[in-house]
Amino acid sequence: MVIPSGPYLEFEKEIVALEEKLQSLLSSPDIDSADIEGLRKKKDEKLRKAYKKLTPWNKVELARRPGRPTTLDYIENMFEDFVELHGDRTYGDDPSMVGGFAKFNGKTVMTIGQQRGKNTRDNVYRNFGMPHPEGYRKALRLMKMAEKFNRPIFCFVDTQGAFPGIGAEERGQAEAIAKNLREMAILTVPIIIIVIGEGASGGALGIGVGDTQMMMENSWYSVISPEGCAAILWGDRGKAQELAPNLKLTAVDLKELGLVDYVIEEPIGGAHWDPKLVYANLTKALTSEIQELEKYSSDDLVERRIEKYSQMGQFS
Repeated sequence: MVIPSGPYLEFEKEIVALEEKLQSLLSSPDIDSADIEGLRKKKDEKLRKAYKKLTPWNKVELARRPGRPTTLDYIENMFEDFVELHGDRTYGDDPSMVGGFAKFNGKTVMTIGQQRGKNTRDNVYRNFGMPHPEGYRKALRLMKMAEKFNRPIFCFVDTQGAFPGIGAEERGQAEAIAKNLREMAILTVPIIIIVIGEGASGGALGIGVGDTQMMMENSWYSVISPEGCAAILWGDRGKAQELAPNLKLTAVDLKELGLVDYVIEEPIGGAHWDPKLVYANLTKALTSEIQELEKYSSDDLVERRIEKYSQMGQFS
């Protein structure tokens, strides 16, 4: 196992220390197999116990963790011949929203997703994964292109929210997101949504309407972040950890509520501990689901999608 880079979350630190000790023993010229096996069992047991007790807030922390695979990581490792397309043909290009044609299992598809940075400079360039209106308009332009050529669409959701700056509002942030919701509801090609990290508010929904909703095991999806909700309710963002369970924002919660169709398993410790396993698990799920969706006609896809969303939020 490759130890992921830090900074480490509080519940990761002991596991990392044991893994570093294990790696040190493995590289020693005097290897004692009994010591190694004992240490490995101890580490695995602690790992299982720690991740069995993860709270909703811990999952929010994992979704935000540096080193977790981003949209471009998924595209690079699960697709072939990716050709990135730029610009909204109205204002400009938005690096926090990426997309383009690629090959999946030998077939051409459209891939779109929010992209956060991997270091400070990259995060500034990507606006920390918070799209501007031109990002959502670019996404819609690519979706319409996919529809024109009858290609399925894969959307990777990973954002703290749409960018709330003055310039974004002046250029029609709310209108851009609302238009995407309307247009995605009636696109005539299969759309699969995958929440890979954070799925916050309308910023996530702007590329979040589809036939199938998937979530990575340690991602979250909510109308508002725990900090934002705590600030509104109590004027104290510090109460986010206490509030998180009430938002029902984890993949398991949303699956139980019928808002998510599939939860994609991550390795113990999270996606950053074994990205290759994550790519394999998601590839398997996408392969199966796209084969199922391609059985439907264009009219049936739209009808099923509208019916799916019409049933959400009903209660007795």
